[in-house]
Amino acid sequence: MFERTITVVNRAGIHARPASLLVEKTKDFKCSIHFECGSNMINAKSILGIITLGAAYGDKIKIIAEGEDEKDAVETLERVFLSKFEEE
Repeated sequence: MFERTITVVNRAGIHARPASLLVEKTKDFKCSIHFECGSNMINAKSILGIITLGAAYGDKIKIIAEGEDEKDAVETLERVFLSKFEEE
């Protein structure tokens, strides 16, 4: 298992477009990937799961991956978060 905690840095938080981008980035990874925010844990390969997470600006999200390409998956998703979902 490989995990990393990041902060949502874009002002709009995670809405439909960032959720779609995150799911697109996860599709090529074989490992299981989950996001944890507060007491909620969701499948990061599910757009509905990501949207229902309701992560807003400043929220901390733990990216958790388990499987053969877990480190690459977490690092790729971290870059997406840090790019502010290519919105700003």
